Amino acid sequence: MIKSFQYELQTDNITIEQLLRDDFQIGKKIMHEMRMAKSIVNENGEPMVWQHHYPKGTQLTFNVNVEPSSYVATQTCEVPILFEDAHILVVSKPADMATHPNEPGQTGTCMNHVMSYIKKQGGVYAEHVHRLDQGTKGLVLIAKHPLIKSMLDRMLEDKQIIRVYEAIVDGYMTQKNGTIRTPIGKDRHDSTRRTVSPSGQTAITHFEVVGQDSNFTKVHVILETGRTHQIRVHLSSIGHPVTGDRLYGSRTRADNYSLQAKKLQFVHPITKEMIVVEDYK
Repeated sequence: MIKSFQYELQTDNITIEQLLRDDFQIGKKIMHEMRMAKSIVNENGEPMVWQHHYPKGTQLTFNVNVEPSSYVATQTCEVPILFEDAHILVVSKPADMATHPNEPGQTGTCMNHVMSYIKKQGGVYAEHVHRLDQGTKGLVLIAKHPLIKSMLDRMLEDKQIIRVYEAIVDGYMTQKNGTIRTPIGKDRHDSTRRTVSPSGQTAITHFEVVGQDSNFTKVHVILETGRTHQIRVHLSSIGHPVTGDRLYGSRTRADNYSLQAKKLQFVHPITKEMIVVEDYK
């Protein structure tokens, strides 16, 4: 299937190669595939000359080859869509729902619901750019075609996508803001847990207190890295586990732990607009 979208050059006297390499920062392999497939054409459907310098305002059409995603679509989409354009979706994943299937044929995950929405629009492709733990609710960024997926993956790796989480933690935090820089690795005694470990992967978590009483503290957290269970492990490591998170030491009984992906902020890699999406639920 071919996914097409229009783009107007924002820079004067630029080649197609410069656009993809410098502005879109697309990898060499994808650039080569697009060039061989003559994926970028002008208003008349004629392939663009890659080394020709084009003026600002030139209209391009991208024809991106899309292989269908493997997620089995649910009958209806039951995850809220909070933002959408031709390239991306931002959805709100409920707590107690996995982000994606962990085995072939699994249904009921966030991506199964997203695929239901995509197919009803006539699409075949959707891939998550990052994931949330099953018990964590909130915002998930979804790519609607492989080109934007490649661009967003690079942005996530380069820390150009800001992810703000909100957590309620046990206890009264005396330190009002700070950064936790301790590596995280697998727990040798429990395969479901992660733990602070000198031999683990680098993990960096920034936090700020935004409200509290004598028993609980509300914090906003920004991830600089994205390790499994990172927020839950790091907050527990400083004596303030996420409320209700029995796996990491919370003594508060609750149906689920109190952690939400609250805000996404990034510059759209194609439109160059600042995208800010917040989940108020």
